[in-house]
Amino acid sequence: MPLDGFTPWPEDTALAYRRAGHWQGRPLPELLHDRAREHGPRTALVHGTTRLTYFQLDRRVNRMAAGLRLRGVEPGKRVVVQLPHTPEFVVTVFALMRAGAIPVLSPPAHRETEIAHLVAATEAVGYAGPTVHHGVGHAAMAARISARSTSLRRIFSLAPPGEQTGGFSMLPGGALAFPLHTVDEAPLPDRRLDASDVAFLLPSGDTTTPPKLVARTHDDYACQLRAAAEPLALGPEDVYLAVPPADFALTLGCPGVLGTLAVGGTVVLLDDPAPAAAFRAIAQERVTVTSLSPGAAALWLDALDDTKADLDSLRVTQIGGAHLDQTLAARIEPGFGCRLQRVYGRAEGPLTATRPDDPREVVLTTQGRPLSPADEIRIDAPEGETGELLVRGPYTVRGYYRSPDLDARAFTADGFHRTGDLARLTPEGNLVVAG
Repeated sequence: MPLDGFTPWPEDTALAYRRAGHWQGRPLPELLHDRAREHGPRTALVHGTTRLTYFQLDRRVNRMAAGLRLRGVEPGKRVVVQLPHTPEFVVTVFALMRAGAIPVLSPPAHRETEIAHLVAATEAVGYAGPTVHHGVGHAAMAARISARSTSLRRIFSLAPPGEQTGGFSMLPGGALAFPLHTVDEAPLPDRRLDASDVAFLLPSGDTTTPPKLVARTHDDYACQLRAAAEPLALGPEDVYLAVPPADFALTLGCPGVLGTLAVGGTVVLLDDPAPAAAFRAIAQERVTVTSLSPGAAALWLDALDDTKADLDSLRVTQIGGAHLDQTLAARIEPGFGCRLQRVYGRAEGPLTATRPDDPREVVLTTQGRPLSPADEIRIDAPEGETGELLVRGPYTVRGYYRSPDLDARAFTADGFHRTGDLARLTPEGNLVVAG
């Protein structure tokens, strides 16, 4: 069902995207189910000593979807998801989508002010998060928000290993609290999802407070996953290392966690982003692809000066999320022994990347080219000069969630998103983001 406050693409534009094959009508949970049929015994998720095959992951998603429905999470309702790097993050997000509900993804760093805003802005009926994470009492925070909220009535909490309990409890104001591991029931009856509906809501990648919300559909995000996977030749033999946080746009879907699962590869979820933990995971799981911020890449490179690490399996390291200094960029390929891919992307959807066969100079100095032939880029400046970057395409949204006043400033009348980023295009069509 259409989500109130979501700005759809114009009908003629949507039809053109479908006819061109950019939108293929397959909801994200169906892509996971397809891979479970094709690659059932293959490993889908690795987290510490936990390993889930595609069959096991799909089954958990199906059972949790039914459990969520039985506990009052109805189709179209919103649930804030603030889980750390655990299999429960992946299972919960897919289960909510399969149940027809809409996950509202929130980074673990968000605190009460931001979570309360997300609950109020989306009229969320539920919250899924850890009981306590890095000393922060997330379940207690959600209970306080619930006491003030007119919508939040279900809290699903993930207890630390060894501290899980059963049953549910009543919170002040009539809200119910459930341990997340108990939300597991009989298989969900078949319910056809519409790929044009909103799959999930993401906070925008900027630092505005309160965060702006971006609504992504199944069709447009599946298009992004395919477009991002193609230059990497990502396939079932690949192993992707997800460095926290998983809701970060680069890690989630460029192609990231969801893109790797969509092609039948293996996702390794890392709790600890420290270089030593990452190097162990790469060696043990034979990781082939990972994504890092420039800051994390610098830490890894500095750590390599003091330790011997087996990174031979790595073939691509993606760098995105912030400005990458050219000197640092030049250290990555010789330091990690793999190809560097520069990525520019936002929660709103525009995505560019360098290609494996690009000249070294292009990789060191640009953010590459758009990933879809239907992407359109415009620079608000004379040709070759720096100006504001404007974009539209099959995975670039046409408006923020429930923000008509903001949309009037952030989107042009013909549907281009004003990113607020300064950029220029090289004669070869590569994007250079200046700030």
